[in-house]
Amino acid sequence: MQDQLAELAWREGRIPVSTRFDDPYFSLQSGLEETRHVFLSGNGLPERLRPGFRIAELGFGTGLNLLATAAIVTEGPVFYTSFEAFPMAPDDMARALAAFPELDASELIAAWARGARQFSLGALEVDIIVGDARQTLPEWQGRADAWYLDGFSPAKNPELWSEALMAQVGAHTAAGGTFATYTAAGHVRRALSQAGFAVTRSPGYGRKRHMSRGVMA
Repeated sequence: MQDQLAELAWREGRIPVSTRFDDPYFSLQSGLEETRHVFLSGNGLPERLRPGFRIAELGFGTGLNLLATAAIVTEGPVFYTSFEAFPMAPDDMARALAAFPELDASELIAAWARGARQFSLGALEVDIIVGDARQTLPEWQGRADAWYLDGFSPAKNPELWSEALMAQVGAHTAAGGTFATYTAAGHVRRALSQAGFAVTRSPGYGRKRHMSRGVMA
């Protein structure tokens, strides 16, 4: 079955915006620095990385988080699983990632263009699971050591932040596993707390005063 592709507009010619959710894919200030602050540092990476470590993500988007992760993984395999309902077209991904010349996106774009959704990227073993996470995450057999919760804004994409889906995130987290997300919305933090995480609010990146992170008890 053919993927249902992302529908995009472009801000300043280089920042992709989802027309479906009316939300940009990355920070208007610095998407890469936000990824490093929120998802990498927020999950204690790279310090926690080790062979066999498992990262899971809600919202693959442009693949920026994947590339930023690949840049810090020195010893593998590290397993990276991402859940994405509306994958980007290869040309759109290439155009978006051109905003980050410090990252080598060539292997990712080549894999994406040939339709691969399971591939190796440096020391990462990557699996992109296409479909509605409300259906695909409950079927996943894995348990993550770190979660990147990177769906569109809870106000624009509430389905990806529901109490039921956050419960599935908790159920698919290893003991001592973590999550990090750019949002500090109260209902999201409460849902993650109910899912078993000890949730804290931390300084956000740029104009965002706060973000959320947590550890599975």
